[in-house]
Amino acid sequence: MTERRRPPERLPHNPRLLLVRHAMPVVDPAVPAALWHLGDAGRDAARRLRPFIPAGARFVASTEPKAVETLRELAGDAPIATDAGFAEVRRPDAWGAGYRATARSYVEGAGHDGWEPHVEVVARFDAAVRRHCAAFGPTTGTLVVGTHGLACTLWLAGLGLGSAEAEPEAEAEPQAQAEAEPEAELESKPGPGAFWESLRFPDLIAVDPASLGARRIVGG
Repeated sequence: MTERRRPPERLPHNPRLLLVRHAMPVVDPAVPAALWHLGDAGRDAARRLRPFIPAGARFVASTEPKAVETLRELAGDAPIATDAGFAEVRRPDAWGAGYRATARSYVEGAGHDGWEPHVEVVARFDAAVRRHCAAFGPTTGTLVVGTHGLACTLWLAGLGLGSAEAEPEAEAEPQAQAEAEPEAELESKPGPGAFWESLRFPDLIAVDPASLGARRIVGG
C-alpha cells in the first residue's frame, strides 16, 4: 500500500472550512480533464449551493477551470483566489469502463503507474489549506475551497477526517433548505473509497478540526 503522510499538526480552528467538490463539467474525451469547463447544467447545480455559503466568506479554488467556475456561482462578485495545491490528482487522461474502479482503489491506497503519489497530494493540499487559513490571522470567518473528489478525499483521509461520519447540516434560509433537499446521512464512518464514491457533482462538505468530522451540508 502506498504511504500516506499524516499532516504534522491539527488544523487551526479558525476559519471555518468548507470544501466544494466542483459541479459536473462538460466531458470532452479529446481534451485533458484538467481543462474541462462547466456547461449550463453544471452552473445551475453549483448555483443551488449559494444559499449555504455564509456572507463574507473568502474563496480559493484549484487552478482548474471547472473548480473556478463552480466557485464563481457561489461567490457572486467576490474575488476568487487560485492555488494549484487544491488541484485534482495528476493521472493519465484515460477514460473507460474501468476508470471508477481504478480511482477507488487509488484512494484506498493502491499505487498506479502515472498517478500522483498519495503522499505528494496530501502534502500539497495540506500546505494550501494552512496557507490560506493563516491569511485570516485572528479574524474569524469562512474559507470556501473549490477542489476535486480524489484530492480532497486523500487529504481528509490523511487527517483522519475521511473516515468520520458525514451527515446533513442545516445552513441555508428555510426556503433554500426546502429547495436544496439535503442528502441523507452517509454510511457511518465510511472508508476513503466509500467516501469518494458518495461525493456528488457538486458537493459541499464542512470540516470540523476539533472533532475530526466531515459533514455534508448539501450535495448536487
